[in-house]
Amino acid sequence: MEVRLLRPVLALYTALFLLFLYGPMIILAILSFQGEGGGPQFPIQEWSIYWYKHLLGWVETSRVSQLPVGESLVRSLVLAFMTTVVSVTLGTMSAEAFRTRFKGAGPIFYLIILGMMVPGVLVGLGVALLSNFLDIGRAWWSTSFVLHVVYTFPFAFLVMLAIFNRFDRSVEEASLSLGVSPAQTFRRVTFPLIFPGVLSAMLFSFTLSYDEFSRTLFTAGADLTLPLSIYGTFSVAIYPNVFAFGVLTTLFSFTLLVIYGLLMKRFTARSKSRFAGQEET
Repeated sequence: MEVRLLRPVLALYTALFLLFLYGPMIILAILSFQGEGGGPQFPIQEWSIYWYKHLLGWVETSRVSQLPVGESLVRSLVLAFMTTVVSVTLGTMSAEAFRTRFKGAGPIFYLIILGMMVPGVLVGLGVALLSNFLDIGRAWWSTSFVLHVVYTFPFAFLVMLAIFNRFDRSVEEASLSLGVSPAQTFRRVTFPLIFPGVLSAMLFSFTLSYDEFSRTLFTAGADLTLPLSIYGTFSVAIYPNVFAFGVLTTLFSFTLLVIYGLLMKRFTARSKSRFAGQEET
């Protein structure tokens, strides 16, 4: 009897949680399809894709200036890509090192994950003060890049550490026993097996860097990234072009997830075919 009552309660809780999670995005999507005279309120007087055209520059600028997303978007994408490459590389190397016990592993582990625990406002403000003290110029490609790596590196490290903890060492040992060098063993044996974890770490790092605000606020300098540019726009007034951009950004995020899923599916199918071929031989 208790189990029968528990199921609908859990179902209701899950539905409310999903509504709480995706409700704001649904509201933003609805508000983005307003006419030229619309604003951030209900009811909607006119349904239109005007603000999408306004965002893309396909209509003349009216009472609302266009969002400055051109250069800032490129900066955010480049910064996220740079951060992803460095964080995943460092995370993989660090997780590989933690496969063997060494002196000081405990303190080093906590020092690594400290980057994801310290509040971003404090870290950003500290780096900004240090840059001013040392007379170092702040820029998105230097100071912000370093902070983004410090923030995303622990996530990539933890993902790869979990992957390596489930890794079968006998596969590497068999390769080494056949005279294959450690570098070739990692490239031909280890890396294909940990590739799903590398993809997950890349997705984490890219998403966290692309959306990062607090750490970038104090260290980006004069050239703003996309979150800073959007914040500077709607801190004065909010218009539906911001909602339209939010919808497009959400679609971009879902596109990344679809690409991630397709790559994982392709890799899994290839791994199964290789394993089946080995069993037949």
